[in-house]
Amino acid sequence: MNSSFLPEIRIRAATNKDTERIKALVFGVLAEYGWKPGQRSTDSDLDDIEGNYLRPGGLFELIEDKEGKLLGTVGLYPLDRDVCELRKMYFIPEIRNKGLGKRILERMIESARRRGFKRIELETASVLEAAAHLYTSYGFKPMERDGLAPRCDKAFYLDL
Repeated sequence: MNSSFLPEIRIRAATNKDTERIKALVFGVLAEYGWKPGQRSTDSDLDDIEGNYLRPGGLFELIEDKEGKLLGTVGLYPLDRDVCELRKMYFIPEIRNKGLGKRILERMIESARRRGFKRIELETASVLEAAAHLYTSYGFKPMERDGLAPRCDKAFYLDL
């Protein structure tokens, strides 16, 4: 793939049947940065996508190519009635830096609004400079947050 080519994609809601594929992608991206999955903490939400994301009013989506290959993941995890957290927005290396992050972030902001959330929060790591730049370009502001995930050192919010 050249740097400007983005394959034809489809986006669909994840179910618990997708758990192993989701974990493989997410944990693979974490490994790129030398991070280990927090299966008993930070990443335990992936053990039950339907119970942790969908039933409480959130969302978890898969980005696939036309053959069904998993290219990325993204979720809106409800923290309470008004606030959700953008989680697990990860893409395979071949499709990064091609505009998909912008497209997916816009989709998640709109999805959060439609679901009645008033605020989106997220955590990220300084090493993910492009991600932090993307978030701030959409109006996300830095925030102080206790109990950041071990691999994260920054938090942002966007009031909707």
